[in-house]
Amino acid sequence: MSRVMGIDFGLARIGVALSDPTRTLASPLTTVHEKDKGAQIRRVVALATEHEVAQVVVGIPYRLDGTVGDIAEVAEKFAAKLEATLDVPVARWDERFSSVTAEDALRVADTGRRKKKRSRKDEKGRIDAAAAAVLLQEWLDGPGRAGA
Repeated sequence: MSRVMGIDFGLARIGVALSDPTRTLASPLTTVHEKDKGAQIRRVVALATEHEVAQVVVGIPYRLDGTVGDIAEVAEKFAAKLEATLDVPVARWDERFSSVTAEDALRVADTGRRKKKRSRKDEKGRIDAAAAAVLLQEWLDGPGRAGA
């Protein structure tokens, strides 16, 4: 099998996660900080190429009622540009709660550990990459994904 890349799209940062080759486990990879949309696409494409991914999953942050809001529209446009640029399928995934879940998981993981001094930017980037792993893990665990 081959790896799947998860994308937690945000206006300020883009969290990136990667599955293992068996598509069983998702792990945070990095955070893309480029502001320019073209630079964002180029960076994600470079990461996908470097890690030889066969599928990309972009989280779409729908509103709580399931409707498409402004940020979801921008995320969808980002996914469409990736789809037009990459030679691999680009799936969409409802990721409304991935950042909250990631923050909670990181808080639990940090309990009892000595606190590392991190800048606010680094901490937010860490959350975004973890959120990408959360949404990717949900996609990997979803019904019928094993052969996708």
